[in-house]
Amino acid sequence: MPDSFEITLNGQKHQAATDKTVLNHLKENNVEPPNLCYHPSLGAIETCDTCIVKVNGEFVRSCSTELNPGDVVETFGEEVHEAQLIAMDRILGNHELYCTVCDFNNGNCEIHNTVKEMRISHQETPHETKGAEVMRNAFYRYDPDQCILCGRCVEACQDLQVNETLLIDWDLKKPRVIWDNDTTIDESSCVNCGHCATVCPCNAMMEVGMEGEAGFLTSMAEENFRPMVNITKNVETGYESLMAISDVEAQMREDRIEKTKTVCTYCGVGCSFDVWTKGREILKVEPQVEAPANGVSTCIKGKFGWDFVNSEERLTKPLIREGDAFREAEWEEALDLIEGKFKETIKEKGSDALAFISSSKCTNEESYLMQKLGRGVIGTNNIDNCSRYCQSPATMGLWRTVGYGGDSGSITDIAQAELVISIGSNTAESHPVLATRVKRAQKLHGQKVIVADLREHELANRADLFVRPAPGSDLIWLSAVTKYIIDQGWHDESFLRDHVNDVEEYFASLDKYTLDYASEVTSMSKEQLIEIATSINEAKTTSILWAMGVTQHGGGSDTSTAISNLLLVTGNYMKPGAGAYPLRGHNNVQGASDFGSMPDRFPGYQFVSDDEVRARFEEGWGTEIPTSKGLNNHEMVEAIHEGDLEVLYLKGEDMGIVDSNLNHVHSAYEKLKFFVVQDIFFSKTCEYADVVLPASPSLEKDGTFVNTERRFQRLYKVMDPLGDSKPDWQIIMEIANRMGAGWNYTHPSEIMDEAAALTPMFAGVSYDRLEGYDSLQWPVAADGTDTPLLFEKEFPLPGGKARLWPVEWTKPLEFKEEYDLHVNNGRLLEHFHEGNMTYKSEGITERTPEVFLEVSTDLAKERGLEDGTKVRLTSPYGSVKVRCVVTDRVFGNQLYLPMNSNGEGAINYLTSSHSDKDTDTPAYKEISVKMEVLKPKGDNPLPRINHRNGNRQPQIGVRVEEKWARDDYIFPGDLVKERRANK
Repeated sequence: MPDSFEITLNGQKHQAATDKTVLNHLKENNVEPPNLCYHPSLGAIETCDTCIVKVNGEFVRSCSTELNPGDVVETFGEEVHEAQLIAMDRILGNHELYCTVCDFNNGNCEIHNTVKEMRISHQETPHETKGAEVMRNAFYRYDPDQCILCGRCVEACQDLQVNETLLIDWDLKKPRVIWDNDTTIDESSCVNCGHCATVCPCNAMMEVGMEGEAGFLTSMAEENFRPMVNITKNVETGYESLMAISDVEAQMREDRIEKTKTVCTYCGVGCSFDVWTKGREILKVEPQVEAPANGVSTCIKGKFGWDFVNSEERLTKPLIREGDAFREAEWEEALDLIEGKFKETIKEKGSDALAFISSSKCTNEESYLMQKLGRGVIGTNNIDNCSRYCQSPATMGLWRTVGYGGDSGSITDIAQAELVISIGSNTAESHPVLATRVKRAQKLHGQKVIVADLREHELANRADLFVRPAPGSDLIWLSAVTKYIIDQGWHDESFLRDHVNDVEEYFASLDKYTLDYASEVTSMSKEQLIEIATSINEAKTTSILWAMGVTQHGGGSDTSTAISNLLLVTGNYMKPGAGAYPLRGHNNVQGASDFGSMPDRFPGYQFVSDDEVRARFEEGWGTEIPTSKGLNNHEMVEAIHEGDLEVLYLKGEDMGIVDSNLNHVHSAYEKLKFFVVQDIFFSKTCEYADVVLPASPSLEKDGTFVNTERRFQRLYKVMDPLGDSKPDWQIIMEIANRMGAGWNYTHPSEIMDEAAALTPMFAGVSYDRLEGYDSLQWPVAADGTDTPLLFEKEFPLPGGKARLWPVEWTKPLEFKEEYDLHVNNGRLLEHFHEGNMTYKSEGITERTPEVFLEVSTDLAKERGLEDGTKVRLTSPYGSVKVRCVVTDRVFGNQLYLPMNSNGEGAINYLTSSHSDKDTDTPAYKEISVKMEVLKPKGDNPLPRINHRNGNRQPQIGVRVEEKWARDDYIFPGDLVKERRANK
């Protein structure tokens, strides 16, 4: 089929690309008819009719009409214009124009702009109320009387976010948007992702942060608003003057409102968007189509979870401990104390008596400086970051087999895979925007989804196949599936021959992993194992996603290796839509390791033991660097207990609540001679510090993050640091210079330039190449060429070949019989980890005010539990107190305790020091407890307004056919033809 063909557009010959709609072609050729319901991220919705043109003499909606060879397209002419005016007039019947006093009059109201472009002076269809009240919650509002029923919000909710909450009730006398079965926003299944407000073309769906804030005349009291609208209408004769005045007012707002691009500070998806601010006030977050990871998508945290930035609880001055309390101090005094303690310890105990923990929340540049401070200034490789708690085993599994510890492709590859397998990942809550791509591909494009997990979370509920392997048994079923594929002759022989080493040795290692053995150990049926193998064989491309349910085990690295082995055996590397996707948890947990916050590697995963590499860094830094591997954060705790580690400097990591076996960790902190904590809030970890330094969050600094798909993205400073707080890179530099470093960085771009010059993997990374929404995926060559698909021609291993790596199952930690309940744990959609930031949002907190324990209906019946029952869970390492929620999301004696608490329900009072044998990642998922009922009855910890109590209403799109079937609807083109016939 040819790539293009000829059409006639307004009397001129044109070449049109195949698979294009009329509207797509017109937009590309700057001949754009009006269009209000169309959105590039949503496609044709067909509700507004304003994009009507003629094709081969017939009126059609250009948004949904595909071009064919020889088509004759007319976008001008009296009849076409009349049809467009009829459609637009109907729009205005649903929307009252009061632009000058509208919070949406910011130059981007599509109704305003279309009225102006079409030069409409008056409307024939009078505006009528829909007879329904304005609906609102803490985050956004819906005004039915401003709603044009374009359906963008419904399309976004149903088929982009795929939360499936919003509908248009076309059966109402006056149709409007409804939530679930026509309930309130807060009592519905709405997850407050903000998609609806983002794609709304007018002020019908709007962020409440915008109300009364954007315009010069928009903050009036409600009782004065209607008279002002009426006065405005009476003064302005015709829409031309309304448009002119409102345009002037909109232009004035440009000096009032700042719009700054940033990158989300929460999970590893790496959403980017513009932040609208007025002074320090955050009006709204506006994602853009060109955002590479997320497009127009957000989740509740990225869209609405920024209250923490202006929280009264922010640290704004250094704190110094005096006895059991802290007092505020000036920077000079705090830095003097740090300098003195650091120098004293080095003199008396040596450099290795100090250690440094970097942050997955901070920028790449700040991670780079932290490890440079440790290695190049202090003289120790005792440096680590929180990837040790989650993703190090996944990285190890990929290093072993394919040579790079990162995602094989992009989020777009996951979306286009024929088969997605998710293992130990609560993707819809942990990585919600990435999950939307899977949900959309499954719903609209037939992608098959298999989920293996202990808990029936949302993605499991939606899966084509959901299996519950026994805790810690994933390596066995993965190996059994791999063996079955080989035994059936379904392995990719040519791929293995051309691109993989150690094939026969690996095949032989699978002998024990029979279906019978796997079924016995994992509790999965042989039929399920065969179905998984068959699905992989039948799919042209398979992508496997995994997260902490895999990595946080004693054999986490080996299970990650088994995943990669399976992908290699089936040839699911080196092609789009396939590969390994270890989903990174924090916004910059990938970047923290990428930039050398590891005990044995420089930036770019270059070994500190490599003489050539080390010599390059020594020359670049002008200092000597120790050769031996340092301590990881797990080893640091033990070294403190043993008396070998005396000073710890930690930034942006609440290790005192996220590390395992908290009682053991806290007792270590108490033994430290000197402890410096750098954070934006007084965290649990700060309670043990000697000095607390006030840092700045992402909105108060420049820098870059690397997301889960290896993507560098630039964030820009939105506002100045609060009080006396400072960006982490400036604090680190001041400490380094107190130690004689002589650093003189004036901007993070200079730090990036230095890192890129010393790191071949990032050689072409620069701020100029990351301008705006531009991004780069590592490796990045010196000329700026990046690598969206990680492995194209070869693997970065000897001979350019991957290697199959035999693995053995590590049996999970065993407990005494009295510990008869297994505790699974993980993230929640609305809160991020311990909640240091998200609990500062009143709107989020009122929906999920505290941690809760999910218990199964069977266990509830057996133990007399109900919603609100308070229990004590006790493991050999500690105990927690928490209230129950009875749910079918968990099964049998399985419990689920989210990690969003730093109080008496904190999960890590239960966890042990047992860890992955290869990386020391704590085995957070290997917990067994006994339960004691403390209070049989109590309030449900999940309020009525929590989205989990809603009732989703899945459908495809807006069901526009129901609109067309209404008695009061006539297609504008037919109406024009009817008028012409009557004349």
